[in-house]
Formats: sequence, C-alpha cells, structure tokens
Amino acid sequence: MKQSGFLSLVIGLSFVVAEPAFCLPPPEDVPEEVLRTEIITEARSPIDGKVLTAAQYAQLQAKLAQRPTSPELNPRIQELIFLLRLRHLFRTLTPL
Repeated sequence: MKQSGFLSLVIGLSFVVAEPAFCLPPPEDVPEEVLRTEIITEARSPIDGKVLTAAQYAQLQAKLAQRPTSPELNPRIQELIFLLRLRHLFRTLTPL
C-alpha cells in the first residue's frame, strides 16, 4: 500500500513541476506548409550565382535550352568515359 501511495505522489509531483516542451519551434518561425505555398520571385543564376528576378531566370533558362550543340569534349576523354562505362558493365555482369 505504501508503494502505491509513493508512486502516486511521484506522478502527481511530476505533473506539478512539469516544464513546457522545448521541442516545439519558436512562435516566430514560419510553418513549412506556408513556405511551400510561397511564390518564389527571386532566383540565382546557375552560371555565376548572381541574384535574378523570375523573368530574368526564365529568360536565362530558355537561352540555355536553345544551345545548338553540346560542349565539345576531347576525343581522348570521350574514349576514356566509354572504357569506364564498359568496365562498369563487365563488373556488373561478372561479379568477382
């Protein structure tokens, strides 16, 4: 009987001296749900990292998409990439 009385006293005191939860975010933080609906009006250039407006960013993306040819690679590097891919394929097919 004494143990149950002591246990109820400990549980009761724990509720009295309970502190507020510290795991909650501060009230001034904007919730993630609100941030997801926010319209982004600024962007950074993928080329040099400068701040751009949404219109400038769209123009830059269109300009980059219209690139007539892919960048030229040294034939030696192209051959090396091909050989590395071939080696990767062989290792996949024949495990050691």
